Amino acid sequence: MSITHSIVSALNLKDPHLHFSEDCVSSQSIRGVDSLVFSGSLSYDPPSSCPLCGSSNPGSAIIKHGTKSSLLTLPSVSRRPAYLRLKKQRFLCKHCGHTFTVSTSIVPPHCFISNNTRLSIVLDAKMKTSEKDIAFRHSVSHATVNSLLQQLYQDFKVQRNFLPPHLCFDEFRSVKGVDASMSFLFLNAESGQILNILPDRRMPALIRYFMSYSRKAREAVKTVCMDMYSPYFSVVHHCFPHAKIILDRFHIVQLLSRALNKTRVNFMNQSKPHYNKLKRYWKLLLKFEDDLNDQDFKKWVCFPSLMREIDIVHFLVELDPELKATYELYQSLLTALNRKDPDAFLQACLNPDPLISKPMNTAIQSLVERKEAVINALTYSFSNGMIEGTNNLIKVIKRLAFGYRSFIQFKTRILLISNTLVPCRFLNHERLSFRRRVQRSSYCRTNGNKSSLVGSYRYLFLLNRCRVIYLSAWIIIRIKSCPQEYAWFVPRFMACCHGPR
Repeated sequence: MSITHSIVSALNLKDPHLHFSEDCVSSQSIRGVDSLVFSGSLSYDPPSSCPLCGSSNPGSAIIKHGTKSSLLTLPSVSRRPAYLRLKKQRFLCKHCGHTFTVSTSIVPPHCFISNNTRLSIVLDAKMKTSEKDIAFRHSVSHATVNSLLQQLYQDFKVQRNFLPPHLCFDEFRSVKGVDASMSFLFLNAESGQILNILPDRRMPALIRYFMSYSRKAREAVKTVCMDMYSPYFSVVHHCFPHAKIILDRFHIVQLLSRALNKTRVNFMNQSKPHYNKLKRYWKLLLKFEDDLNDQDFKKWVCFPSLMREIDIVHFLVELDPELKATYELYQSLLTALNRKDPDAFLQACLNPDPLISKPMNTAIQSLVERKEAVINALTYSFSNGMIEGTNNLIKVIKRLAFGYRSFIQFKTRILLISNTLVPCRFLNHERLSFRRRVQRSSYCRTNGNKSSLVGSYRYLFLLNRCRVIYLSAWIIIRIKSCPQEYAWFVPRFMACCHGPR
């Protein structure tokens, strides 16, 4: 095995025209950092035609004309920065007198960061790490990482003709640049995939966005699970005519527990003898009664004798009739939620004890106003559990970066880490041509129907022909409008049209 083959295989370089000598690896200081430098050369045979003037090369009209050295950034090797000092062959065209350099598939045009490095940066961006650490790890600037993420965001396309049948709505604390510092997030309730992130959660912006989807896509939505944020109800009624609203069960319990806790605090501030007891054991009051320990007797602070958890709760609720009535209603509602019994839940809401506190009465009225959403919450199995987990992930991303200034940058990291945005542009360095993409999509749609493939070829032929006609007409108009300015372009354009393809 030759030296060139070994190095090309180790560094994953796909260009067959690379050549390395025996002493090609050295240790040098690049930007003050000890780095590995691989010295190689890139040389082709003279091309058949000049890429500038289009003239052919029958009689050595294109000759070799020295080399041009470039320092290309490679992925780190053994935690050391790696570079490729590449000497690229230059050519001289005797017809037009211009020089040009051979190109390589290692790096994009006019770029000094290799495709492997770009791919490695993007894959690291899918991990829970800061962009500054990614830039340091690959020996590039933070601006380079930002630029790659911006390029990647251009591949994120929203399908306006499709929406899943089950959605989840929620919001999260976003960057300062957005309105009200809150952004809107919605995802597929079945798979948990993020569908899109919007900078504004207010009703006009949401209605304007969802109305951009086709009517067929909006009518296909069956359920929408969300919290008790009132603009979401208006958005669903306006944009999704066949969707049923599901009120998240966690937010129902949260509403009821907060009402009970306010009742406890109000009574605690009035009852000085039992202030410490009510303040210390507040969690036991919010606990589901069936989960309270009714067997083990223990020594508790503020109580002289051995008691069980259920004994403490009974002691506290017996101190005030209002607190007792509120606690009993709270427990009956929790029982109905656990059993998923909508009839029992509504019966408890519609016929409450008149002694319940004002905060609990307000919470009950809010649930009665959204009666259909509460019934759907106890009927369907969907919840906002997935979207709340995504919100937790978003908080982690924001904390690692110490905040974001750009909403697009923040959104790109969220889509990457949640596996919603796939870095296709960096996974495939050789982009498929238009013909191959259409051929592949036609084959997938028809399962190999040859007639469809023939039709796609005809479509491509007509489309390319229309493109050529349009371009030619534009060039002729420009030349006629400014003949002196575009005089140099005419012979080169004719040479490209009649030259080798």
